[in-house]
Amino acid sequence: MRRKRMFNPIRMPYSSDKVINFCITVLVFFGLIMITSASMGIAVGDNPYLIKTVIKQIIFSIGGYIAMVFMAKQFKFHILKRDVMLLIIVTGILLLVPLAFDAVSGAKAWIRLPFPGIEVTIQPSEFAKISIICIIAAYMGDLTSYFDRPTDIVKVPITASLFYVFLVIVLQGDFGSGAVMFAIAAICFLIPKHPQIKKYQVILFGFILLGIVSVLFVLSPVGEGLVELLPLQRFQKNRILSSINPFVDRYDTGYQLINGLISFASGGFWGVGFGNSVRKYTNFPAANTDFILAIVVEELGFFGFLIIFGCYFFIIIRLFKYAFLIKSEKGQIVLVGTAMYILIHFVLNVGGVTGLIPLTGVPLLMISAGGSSTMSMMMAIGLSQAVISQYNTGLLK
Repeated sequence: MRRKRMFNPIRMPYSSDKVINFCITVLVFFGLIMITSASMGIAVGDNPYLIKTVIKQIIFSIGGYIAMVFMAKQFKFHILKRDVMLLIIVTGILLLVPLAFDAVSGAKAWIRLPFPGIEVTIQPSEFAKISIICIIAAYMGDLTSYFDRPTDIVKVPITASLFYVFLVIVLQGDFGSGAVMFAIAAICFLIPKHPQIKKYQVILFGFILLGIVSVLFVLSPVGEGLVELLPLQRFQKNRILSSINPFVDRYDTGYQLINGLISFASGGFWGVGFGNSVRKYTNFPAANTDFILAIVVEELGFFGFLIIFGCYFFIIIRLFKYAFLIKSEKGQIVLVGTAMYILIHFVLNVGGVTGLIPLTGVPLLMISAGGSSTMSMMMAIGLSQAVISQYNTGLLK
């Protein structure tokens, strides 16, 4: 009788993609190093802060790696199809829990877990992004039969996705995460090729194009006057105006962006040297989270940015390569959804830090301090590696 192998939490499946594994490893260690450096400025006068921040990131990185390996080895589409309703319910409940906690920076997006001497926070919206990918894959991928009503195909994934986005944007007050969730859902919705949902996909694609054009118009000097007419809160309007011209209010809404641009200008190609950032010792908000890229470029220059960009680039390219090779729509949705998850975060974070688009509070995955975003990305990579491994072994066409 063949003995069942025990789960190895360290070793990825042999048939997984080695390039993606290597790039994830580089991002994990590079992120830990830069979080340590960027946190030094915040830790001035509060030495335990640095130790706690680094320890939390290490713990979440290890937990994320174990979760990634587990997903890569155990994830199967027939299990997802069987348990998808449970996933929908659990995700909805988790998104409601943060409403019981006090707001942070105007958003009720975190669950605070008190531990002796250290506070750990979980952001459920990060994990909801993976749930959306899985829900759309389970309900819309690889459909062969015709339905009496085309709405039967899309009603559950659309309702669940919109409900999650509503909870995050309206109730939690986290527009950035909600926008990412909506974008991931929209792109995943376009992948299935069932003829009965073609008209819905055409309508959605039209709305996406209209939305992109509208955003570009508002962010242009011509559309600056329309910002005040948008149904947004005051601080959100100020973020848009600051991205157009941060020097209008250089000591308030434009302060963070200006300091970030100074860090970019100071770094050059090779940077001022690891640990030698000046900006992180000033009153620079979010130096180790949303604006960590500014510290990376100041210390390691454009070369440091290329390390991050290169890892993201190869991961996304490999995911799209397999998405084109695989015939399974479920597999394509997981691979493309994961690739867009990474790409959207990268574009929103880099665009916000450089002033190309308004700040959204979206972290730079694996680089910014944040356990939830780190674990979420590694779990998404684990799902994708499961699909890739099953394709390479012939279990998935």
